[in-house]
Amino acid sequence: MKFHQPASFADASAIAAGASGVTRFLAGGTDVLVQLRADLVTPDDLIDVKKIDGVSDITQNADGSWTIGVAVTGAEMSEHAGLSKDWPGLVEAMDLIGSTQVQGRATLVGNLCNGSPAADSVPAQIAAGMSVTVMGPNGERKIAVADIPTGPGRTVLEKGDVVTAIHVPACGANAGDAYLRFIPRTEMDIAVVGCAVNLRLDGDVITEARVVLGAVAPTVVLVEDAAAAILGTTLDDAALDGLATAAQAACNPINDKRGTIEFRVDVAGVLAKRAAKIAYARAKGEAV
Repeated sequence: MKFHQPASFADASAIAAGASGVTRFLAGGTDVLVQLRADLVTPDDLIDVKKIDGVSDITQNADGSWTIGVAVTGAEMSEHAGLSKDWPGLVEAMDLIGSTQVQGRATLVGNLCNGSPAADSVPAQIAAGMSVTVMGPNGERKIAVADIPTGPGRTVLEKGDVVTAIHVPACGANAGDAYLRFIPRTEMDIAVVGCAVNLRLDGDVITEARVVLGAVAPTVVLVEDAAAAILGTTLDDAALDGLATAAQAACNPINDKRGTIEFRVDVAGVLAKRAAKIAYARAKGEAV
C-alpha cells in the first residue's frame, strides 16, 4: 500500500486519477480504517488529505452561508456556537455518529462518501440543501449532496474525484431543522430509521419544507410529497397525519435483524411527525 500526503487537492486528484488499483481518501478515517482492520478493503493507494490548507476550517461567509472543511470533525462542529445555532439539526445528526472518541475523528464528507443509506448526517445534509465542491481530472464542479449517493456503498464520484469543501446554505429567518433516528440501543448503533426536516415559516404558516428519510431505501430519500403535506399549514394534526402517510409511502426498506419492513415503515411516520414538531418550534424561536 502506498501512503500519500498531498499538499493540495489538485495533487490529491492527480494521485487518485493516476492510481491503477483500489484508492481511498483519508480525512477522519472512521470508515476506511475499520475496513482496513476488518480486511474488507486494502487500498493500493491511501491519500491523506489532512495536510491540505483549510480542511479543518469552519467559515461563515458574507451571505450567511457556511463552508466546512473536509477534515472538520463532528466534535468540532458540536463545539462551534455559530453553526450549532444556525443548523442545530445538522450538528445533532453528526453528533449521533459513534462514541466520543469517534466524534473526534468522524467527518461529514466521510459519512457522505461512505454511501450508507443509514448514514445519520446525510438526511440532515440533504434537508439543509447542502452541496459539495468536487475536484477531478477535468477541474472543479459543485454537486448537491442529494445527488451524491447512488446505492449502498456507491456514489456518483468518479476516478480522480476528491471532495474539497462542503457548503451549507444560509439558514435565514424563521427557519428550523431537526434530525431524529431510531436505534435498538441508546447509542453506538446504526439507524433503523432516520428522518430530517427543515422548514421555514411566515408567521405560523409553513412556506418552505424539506423532509428526508434514511435507512428505509437503497439511498437516502428526499420525500417531496411529505413536504407538500405540511406546506401552507400551521402543522396541525391533519397536516402531521398527511406528513406521516407520505413519509411511509416513500419507504422501500428491507427486512434484517435490526428491523422488519413493517416496523421501519411505521417508525418513519412517527419520526417524521416528531422531527417536524421540533423543526417547527425552532423556526418559531422556541428552545428545543
